Amino acid sequence: MEIVVPSRLLIAPPDLRTADPTVADEIYAGFFSFDGSVVNARGESPFALPAPTSAWRRTLTGFSWLRHLRAAGTQLSRENARALALDFAQAPRGPRADPAFEPGVLARRLSSLLAHSPLLLDGAEAAFYEVFVELLAREARALHRHLANPPHSGGERLPLAIAFLQYCVCADAPPGVASRGAKFFTDALERELHPDGCPVSRNPFTLLELLLDMLPLRQAFSGRGIYPPEALRRALDVMIPMLRQLQHEDLSLALFNGMGETPLGRVATIFAQEDGRRGASAEAVRGGYHRLQAGETGAIVDAGAPPPRAFSHRAHAGLLSFEYSVGLDRIVVNCGAPPAHYTAARDAARFPAAHSTLALEGVDAALFDADGALVGGPTTVVAVRRLAPQGEVLELSHDGFAARFGLRHERSLALTQDGARFVGEDRLVAVEGAAPRAEATEAVVRFHLHPRVGAGFFEDEHAIGLSLPGGGDILFEWSGARACIEESVFFATASGGVKSRQIALRGPARAGLEIRWSFERRAVAAAPDAPVPPEADV
Repeated sequence: MEIVVPSRLLIAPPDLRTADPTVADEIYAGFFSFDGSVVNARGESPFALPAPTSAWRRTLTGFSWLRHLRAAGTQLSRENARALALDFAQAPRGPRADPAFEPGVLARRLSSLLAHSPLLLDGAEAAFYEVFVELLAREARALHRHLANPPHSGGERLPLAIAFLQYCVCADAPPGVASRGAKFFTDALERELHPDGCPVSRNPFTLLELLLDMLPLRQAFSGRGIYPPEALRRALDVMIPMLRQLQHEDLSLALFNGMGETPLGRVATIFAQEDGRRGASAEAVRGGYHRLQAGETGAIVDAGAPPPRAFSHRAHAGLLSFEYSVGLDRIVVNCGAPPAHYTAARDAARFPAAHSTLALEGVDAALFDADGALVGGPTTVVAVRRLAPQGEVLELSHDGFAARFGLRHERSLALTQDGARFVGEDRLVAVEGAAPRAEATEAVVRFHLHPRVGAGFFEDEHAIGLSLPGGGDILFEWSGARACIEESVFFATASGGVKSRQIALRGPARAGLEIRWSFERRAVAAAPDAPVPPEADV
């Protein structure tokens, strides 16, 4: 199927990502600061310079930074944008290994060029227009080649299909090409999005990014007066509630499976596009996320099996972990993912010890292969909700320890109707018929605390007091284990990590272990040594 150069562009989809006009001044001065690396072009084309990192090259050639030049709104920024686009269009094609031509980067570049075509074409000469539409057609052909091949073991196809369908709508593609684009999109949705709106990767950041691309796609159809594919409408109807389900009261998204620092402006923009009638669901049946909520108190729980290998390269081994918040105060969190260029920290953040769940000391319930894919996890993860006289209860279990240690982890979580108490129990149970190959020395139930939460023992060490940044105290009590307060790292920051603390409950790693614990909002004074720790970089 031939994709010809479009004679004209009919519409430009909006870019919903937040922009900073001061970045336009930096780019005009020749400084390209992406993903932790800064390159001074010194008057040369940045596309011809050696890239300090692959991540920097991907961002540069993805052209998402055009939104900053558009936000500047000056003639100078328009001319600068055209000059850079022309540099890229006329540059010799790099080697096959060049990150600029990875499918995901191709998709981002095509979407960015379409969204910011008004910036590039306003006042442009006819010669630039011809180069620009040829560039669009070239990128669309490349995406079509990727999409026309059967899905392979690696990589997500939905961002590619979204970008290609945007091109079909905006460039007034012939009916045959447009119908092919709609089929690519529908097939990718079916492959990569669960019916409850959760991405197959189970990454909240992936959900956020897909919404930032699919909402403009819907607007492009509306602007053309064309009815969008039914699959697009159905997907948005479940994706928005899923995003709300994964959101704390302070608007941050829960730190599961690759989620890092929440771009709050992008989240607010997504909800501003909606009419507000969609609320959060209590559970994601296929996605595996559950939510306990009572008033301003909530707990978000990861009770889902690991994603398929092809979608697991950013997934975390946080089986049965949870995050707990009261009002605007996040209390128990997972460590989260740092920005992509903090490679070592990103690897560390994926292991069970970086999550608020039970882990066996020195071993992992799930492992990562040489390519970074999550493998060897549980075969069965069970989650059952029930109502009790005092509130909702989640009964959870996974068999990730069964093959190696002959043990099953069971976790019960309950939140009282008034939200005053959040209680839990962690158990290790012998798996019938399992033949353990090894023994673990210790089981540890971790509760990673948000960096702004203080923690300290009371004098008799029977309980721990937590002081919240918004005011108020939480009493933490436990039985069946010895408790200690240890150092931790909160990775979900732009700086790659800040110091924090964790409560660790330690006991023998054997069948029959039962550790009970509770968080209770009480009018008690926190322990004297429980200040709010500073957010120092680590």
